[in-house]
Amino acid sequence: MLATMRWLAALSIAVSSVAAAQPVAQAQFGWRPAAAYVTVGQDEPGYRNWYMASPRHAYAVTSFNHYLVTYGVGGIVPTWQLLRTATSWRRCGAQPYEVPPVAEWPNVVQTLRYVRDYVIPAVGPVEPVSAYRNPALNSCAGGAPESAHKHYSAIDLVPLRATTREGLMRTLCAVHAQRGPDYGVGLGFYAFLRFHVDTTKYRRWGADSGSTMCPPIIRPADVASVYQPPQLQPQQLQLPVVAAPAAPRDPLAAAPAPAPADPLLPAVEVKPVPPGAQR
Repeated sequence: MLATMRWLAALSIAVSSVAAAQPVAQAQFGWRPAAAYVTVGQDEPGYRNWYMASPRHAYAVTSFNHYLVTYGVGGIVPTWQLLRTATSWRRCGAQPYEVPPVAEWPNVVQTLRYVRDYVIPAVGPVEPVSAYRNPALNSCAGGAPESAHKHYSAIDLVPLRATTREGLMRTLCAVHAQRGPDYGVGLGFYAFLRFHVDTTKYRRWGADSGSTMCPPIIRPADVASVYQPPQLQPQQLQLPVVAAPAAPRDPLAAAPAPAPADPLLPAVEVKPVPPGAQR
């Protein structure tokens, strides 16, 4: 009983400290951009349920949070949000949260530094909606074959300050053009206001077609690491014209009269075929 009480107390301290480690900015009234990507089970109550489901979860989260603080990137965003896997976790039969393997932890540090130093000052507070995806989940979720999410270098984010998609692209692309090469930042745009940041390699994708302020930067070697949803081209369907079936002939009706011969065509003499001749 005493051990259970100590564990629950540790849970309360860990969750509150992780959440309070940063100045959490509440989304503006009526503005809930993450709602389109965060389902029941991947929200904060879902995180608490996942955290309490196993003592191993609590230990892994505490160790990971300590690692972030040690390297100066704790509290940039709530740690529990950095553990969200894929939006389609339920369809894929995966966990809504996962602490990545320890060997992958260093990869997210540089990404968080870029978010802290350049993304948040430009667009305001952000909320992570997807970060680490193990290879099986990444494949099921439709991620790029060499997605940076598999190595915990990528975070998908949404802005918590009201903005437009055009304004978001314009601001982030301007910052990316200036500071992205120094950090090796990949910047991608997905549906609505969801955007991707990683520190794997300098590249850019996903801006609206025809955008001159945010042209894509994708080299042939980068294609496998960039998610590009299929572009559906409008097509005109050419439906075959099917003639209506002829009505069955009444066996009692008289045979139809033959069509009159064309008077301008010469008559054709039909000769009988001798028996045994090849036809």
